[in-house]
Order: sequence, then structure tokens, then C-alpha cells
Amino acid sequence: MSRLNMNGNIDQTGSAPLPNLDYSGMQLEPMLGNTTQMDYGQYQQDMYYSHASAFPLNYHLYAPSSGTDKTLASYQRRPEDFFISNNLREELQRKNEATLQTLPGSNLPEYVHVYHSLVPIETSMEHSTQVFGYPTWAYKATSSKDGRVYCLRRIVGYRLTNEKAISIVQVWNSIKSPSIVGVVEAFTTRAFGDSSLVFVYDYFPLAKTLEEVHFGSEMYQQMNRLQMPEGLIWRYIVQIASAVRSIHGAGLAARQIEPKRILITGHSRIRLNCCGIFDILNYDLGTNLSELQKEDITSLGKIVLMLANNSVGAALHLNSAIETIERVYSKDLADLIKGIFVDGSVTSVDDVVAKSAPRLLDSFNDTLDYTTYLENELSKDLENGRVARLLIKFGMINERPEYDRDPAWSETGERYPIKMFRDFLFHQEDDNGKPVIDLGHVLRHLNKLDAGIEESIMLVSRDEQTCLLITYKELKACVESAFRELSK
Repeated sequence: MSRLNMNGNIDQTGSAPLPNLDYSGMQLEPMLGNTTQMDYGQYQQDMYYSHASAFPLNYHLYAPSSGTDKTLASYQRRPEDFFISNNLREELQRKNEATLQTLPGSNLPEYVHVYHSLVPIETSMEHSTQVFGYPTWAYKATSSKDGRVYCLRRIVGYRLTNEKAISIVQVWNSIKSPSIVGVVEAFTTRAFGDSSLVFVYDYFPLAKTLEEVHFGSEMYQQMNRLQMPEGLIWRYIVQIASAVRSIHGAGLAARQIEPKRILITGHSRIRLNCCGIFDILNYDLGTNLSELQKEDITSLGKIVLMLANNSVGAALHLNSAIETIERVYSKDLADLIKGIFVDGSVTSVDDVVAKSAPRLLDSFNDTLDYTTYLENELSKDLENGRVARLLIKFGMINERPEYDRDPAWSETGERYPIKMFRDFLFHQEDDNGKPVIDLGHVLRHLNKLDAGIEESIMLVSRDEQTCLLITYKELKACVESAFRELSK
């Protein structure tokens, strides 16, 4: 039986020795910081390790997050503590799947301008002309310029009569607001076999309209007669006001603040959609900007009436709708609505902001809470990212077929401890001969190896004829040496 002592040499009873490993210059590889006092040149060429630091942090230990179950003891962890929550993971996976969705064998054009791989977003054409005056289609498409996915909204059968109208899109493109679906460009095309006007917007996978979420099917409306939380209404008001303020500040008007044209893209996150379409469609008609901006404020008020009364027709019965708000909701919300529809004290977006001031902090705090939640979820994968990089190294080093007969890569070399450690992690059996499936065991030892701590570990070969006592620091040196040789 052989034993690897702390100096990196083999005390043996018949096996060939391991190469003499010199670890005298080795240092712990921390995560971040200044490297002026240590030589980390060997790490800086290694993309599978984090950047170095002058501080030997114990980052092989998973830091508990604020979301940790407080009923558990300090040393206890659940699998959920190491990975992002199932709901968030599934939501992100569904969005990725929607983004990568294709439609083989479709009759859609292969290319429209610089966009390809078109997939319809809406299942039926909007034959109603109540909104834009033209039927419309919406598609997901990929740009051949930057490889990003965009939303194309096609206005069917529209003929552009004034080329100057397209220039308005440049103004919309310059507006940067988190509450607006970004406008990229607009162009005319005959790729669909007719004369169409196409608007290009940022794409938000699986986004739904405000109408779909809160005023869907008749059955859904019957089930959704519960009072909408006032906090959610104020969050919507604040975001719409933010979008309108950016639009008015650019000398434009939104002109389409209605449930069909507001997207819900995440946790209480809404964005104004289809911006700029009316500016081009009605370019030759001439408009009064001041009046259009006032209409935006009125449209915002109608949205609030709909949400507070759970009815898309609430604005048609103004008095009863306002009475419901006064009876059910706070004085702040009632004052905002009466300022828009009754006494005329709210005529601009700044007036809306002033009326919303007492509620701005509530909306802001909700955003901060959700940001904290996302940071906690992200921190879990920060740790797992280091483990993934280490496993990639293991996969590249262990049992390479091209080195089967190479003495330098034989089981008596420095790769042998790596193979034994791999078996220690994944191929253990219990007293009954059943495989040991222990997530905590794998994560704990992989993180110790990644940190290169001084703790020793006993490794045993598969035939139980060789036993190695080696530190994680020494084992890490073996991994780095083997991987650097592969990288040459």
C-alpha cells in the first residue's frame, strides 16, 4: 500500500512513486482583489478559475442568504439553498424556450429586411380596425446584424405616402425608459406579398397584455371579481407615469395607453407597447401635441378605473366607477381619479406624479424587495459557477483515450489522485452496496478543492490497494498542472 505524505512524496510498499511535487510556492487562490503581493501569473491564464486576491477568503463555504429557512439549524441546508428557486428557474427556462422557438415549414418569408426565422406571436389576426385602422400581425424574429431577437409588428396593407414620417422612429428610439417597450426601427416591405409597414420592438418572451391578465375571458372575469390590491394599482400608475413623462419630455405623445397595448413582462412590471405607430399612420393629418398629451393623462385615468372596478367598461359609467373607488380604496386614489375626471386639477404627467407622491415609496420598496430576492437567487449560482468550472476541468483531464498508453498520463502520475478524488466524490457505496447520492458531500468537497485549503483527505483506489493522504491544496496543484499541460 502507498501513502502520499504532506511533502508530496510517496511512502510505498511496492508501487511506483508519484513525481515529486513542489508546493512550496503555492498560495490559496482567493476570489477578488489586489495581486501585488503574490504571484498569480499561472492563474491569470486560466479561464476556469476566478480572479486572484491578496486575501485568502474561505469561499469554499456557501454563504447563507437572507432567504435561508430560519427554522433550520446553522449547519443545516436544503437542496433549495444551493440552487435558484424552482418557480424562477422554470419561468426563465420557459422564456428561453420561447426565445429559441422556431417554426419549420412555415409559409412566412425567409427574410424580412435583416430579420429571419419569423414565428407568429399572436394566434389570430386583429381584424378589428378600432385601434390602428389596419389589421396587424406580430412576429418574433432574429436579426442577422446582431443575432438578437426582436418583435416585428406588421401593419397589413399600409402604403407609406410620406417618407419623412419614418424619421419619427429615430426620436422614439432615443427614448430610454424601463417602462416602454423599446422602439428599434420601422420600414416598409413587400416580403409578405403586399404592401406592409413593419415596426421593430424589443422582444419580451411570454409577455402578456394587461387585458389578458386582468380582463381575460368571461369565465376568468367571473373568477376574478375579487378586489385588486391597491398597492398593485399604484405600481402600475407609477410605471405608466414614468413612461409618459419620458415620452412627453421628448416632445411626443403615447396615444395608445389601453389594456391591449400595455405588456406585463415580469413581477408587477409593465411596459407601454406599440409606441410610434400612430405617429406614422397619422403623420399627414396634423396633430395638436398639447391635446394628445392631455389625452394620455385621461387614458391613464381610464386604466385606473378599469383596474379598480374590475371592468373594461368602467369609464362608460364614470360616476358609479368613482363612487366604487371612494368606497373601496384610499383617499389618495380617489383624489387622483377625481383630479383627472371631475375637478380638472390633474392635466399633466407632473400632476400625476405629485398626486402619486405619497405612494411612490411603497412602489419603490416593492422593487427593492424583489431586487433583493433576485440577488439572493443569483448568489446561489455564483457559487455553483465555480463548481461547474472545476467539473469541466475534471472531465477534460480524467481518462483521456488518446493518453491510454502514455506513461506521463498513467495511473502512477499526478493524474492518479484526480481520478481517485473523482471516485471519492461520485462512486461511493454504502454498507448495503447501494450508490451514495449525497449532494452536500459533492458540493462540500468540490468547494474545498476549488479553494485549495490545507485540510487533508484520504483517497482509496478502486482495488483498495492504494491509499493516499493528500491536502486539498496539493490536489488542486495536481489539477492545475494537468490542465496547464492540456492547454499547451
